[in-house]
Amino acid sequence: MNRPEREAAVRRIMDQAPSSVPPELHDEVVRRGSRMLRRRRAALRLMWFLMFTAGVAFVVWAMMVRPWVEPPSETTPPLTGW
Repeated sequence: MNRPEREAAVRRIMDQAPSSVPPELHDEVVRRGSRMLRRRRAALRLMWFLMFTAGVAFVVWAMMVRPWVEPPSETTPPLTGW
């Protein structure tokens, strides 16, 4: 099928009358959709909480370890008593 034929087929399908949906199917879809939204919302909240916790843990670690400070040299002994 080339592009014009595919477009024509899609137009024919879209021009047809929509099929009727059984009422019990509609209720089931609404129930599943709301459950999916609740799960997605909970997953996003958990993700943001974990990202916030990781950020706080990193800041605390950085303040305790201070990786930006150069460690003291341990190759030469300190000069004392001069």
